[in-house]
Amino acid sequence: MRFLSMIRINERAGQKPSAQLMEDMGKLMVEMTAAGSLLDTAGLRPTAEGKLVRLSRGRQTVTDGPFTEAKEVIGGYAMLQADSIDEALALVRRFLDVHGDEWEIECELRQVMGNCDNAA
Repeated sequence: MRFLSMIRINERAGQKPSAQLMEDMGKLMVEMTAAGSLLDTAGLRPTAEGKLVRLSRGRQTVTDGPFTEAKEVIGGYAMLQADSIDEALALVRRFLDVHGDEWEIECELRQVMGNCDNAA
């Protein structure tokens, strides 16, 4: 099964990854990729560089970033391969552990629907 972990950050907190965090994260990504658990991952550019597209009653509107109403935003993602949500949860917890006690982030974990899955 595939799972999407969406990493939520407070963009206004100004947290920047240290060289040590980047090194530790690199090691974890290599390990998880070799094990077949990490399919893809990336950080996202700041919302100031993005666009928000809304559809309401058949009308689309586009808003330039930053998105002032958003306190926490998706700062990155990881596409995971796991046999169960519990296994995927263990992978996400390893990712969060690498950040130590200086970061305030959260991950939303959801299973990706496949062609044979239904919405139930």
